Amino acid sequence: MPDSVIISKLFIFLRKNFMNLPRRSGILLHPTSLPGPFGSGDFGRDAYYFVDWLFSARQSLWQILPLCDIGTGNSPYMSPSAFAGNIFLIGLEALRDEGWLKNEDLVPCTSFEKYRINFPAIIDFRTSRLKLAAGRFFETADETSKRSFQAFCLKSGFWLETYALFRTISEIHGPIWQTWPKPLARRDPVAMASFVSQNDHEIRFWKFCQWCFYRQWDALRAYAHSKGIDIIGDIPIFVSLNSADVWANPELFDLDDSGYPRTVAGVPPDKFSDSGQHWGNPLYNWKKHADTRYDWWIKRMKHMMDMYDYVRLDHFRGFQAYWAIPADTGIPARGKWMNGPGSDFFEAMKKEFGSLRFIAEDLGVITREVDELRKQYELPGMRILQFAFDLNPANPYLPYNYDHDTVVYTGTHDNDTTRGWWNSLPEQNRDLVRRYLSINGEWINWDMIRAAWSSTAAIALTPYQDILGLDSSGRMNRPGDKTGSWEWRFDWEQVKSWPSGYLAEMTEIYGRTYSRQ
Repeated sequence: MPDSVIISKLFIFLRKNFMNLPRRSGILLHPTSLPGPFGSGDFGRDAYYFVDWLFSARQSLWQILPLCDIGTGNSPYMSPSAFAGNIFLIGLEALRDEGWLKNEDLVPCTSFEKYRINFPAIIDFRTSRLKLAAGRFFETADETSKRSFQAFCLKSGFWLETYALFRTISEIHGPIWQTWPKPLARRDPVAMASFVSQNDHEIRFWKFCQWCFYRQWDALRAYAHSKGIDIIGDIPIFVSLNSADVWANPELFDLDDSGYPRTVAGVPPDKFSDSGQHWGNPLYNWKKHADTRYDWWIKRMKHMMDMYDYVRLDHFRGFQAYWAIPADTGIPARGKWMNGPGSDFFEAMKKEFGSLRFIAEDLGVITREVDELRKQYELPGMRILQFAFDLNPANPYLPYNYDHDTVVYTGTHDNDTTRGWWNSLPEQNRDLVRRYLSINGEWINWDMIRAAWSSTAAIALTPYQDILGLDSSGRMNRPGDKTGSWEWRFDWEQVKSWPSGYLAEMTEIYGRTYSRQ
């Protein structure tokens, strides 16, 4: 092949990839961490203020954690539904403005905390207010609102009916569906019809909450778009055992005849945990999914891509091979690698959606096969700066080893904050960081942000905790710990006037300004 042809083909390849992945930057912040008067962040006015802050800082991406309903340990990665939204993100003041709540309903609870979510308090408070709002909606709503609700129920019926029924049965018989009366656990049509007729009011409540959630989320996302900001969502690879999805589709999961898992999800020891992690989610019956041409997954992915502009695929390596832990041991080290669906899965996704707007969370134990699968479908991978400084010059997390198809983070929700990481870093590694970045470490959070922004990675992101310069008190999640995570939130008094301008200048200097137009 002539050199001119090779050069031409290379130029086209590079141009295609650089056009698909323009240089951009943004902030990782889950909406629950926003300020607000009712104990946790939500889709209310403070979410709009945060979009304004992103705009002032010239950021074009807002990454969030899964917006699905929370489950065990208040984790968004253990949701009772792969489709339903977290009802505690519904802005209550908007419901008051609709006339479905009153001012006296919105007196904050004395148990609410400014910098931490008291989950029992906010769950009790917000649930009771949502029930008040639902009651008034069904009594007093105008025809336009009622038609909107009915249209949502019709459009979302493929998951909403099951979810609302599952949550209602759970309130009566407990969250573990395997212990329900057998006719309900096995979804006997006669028993189900009888239950629906007796509990229609409660079922309608859960549908109302989902309508409110998606209505408010769509409005917030549209506002972000008006400011030139795209949303990066997050799809957990696994779902909770105690979920509407497993109850309604037991054949899609590796369960025994009683509905309990034979094997559960987790990971072997890695950079996040020396002993490995036991997540406890049921594993998929991938053969059954393949037999249905991944119908459930296609519905799930379409739902996610309707919600977000890009989707982070949590635990991407699990699609190539996953760590199966025998359910009767609960010990991560006793698991073994099992083959995932691999390219067959992504071919089905590509056939359905064409362009795959996915970011592969390729952290942990990554093999050549995992990397090849990611590259085969041109999915950008992730690099974490906190993992870079282990004195190994070949470390893939060092910026000079990045490919362009990379999303670099100072840290993720699973890491300590940058200041917390720095405070616990051995002196030998600190010395390398200081020499690599030519710094003294006093502004380590901003030094790491600059390293990310100046890198060759297409996308650079940092948790908002690093913008605020918080220590370990701002950590969002501690992998392996079953309590105390997902509770962090900030207050506007922590946000100084200068960081937005400083970040905006850095974004311009390193060519990460971006326009959606």
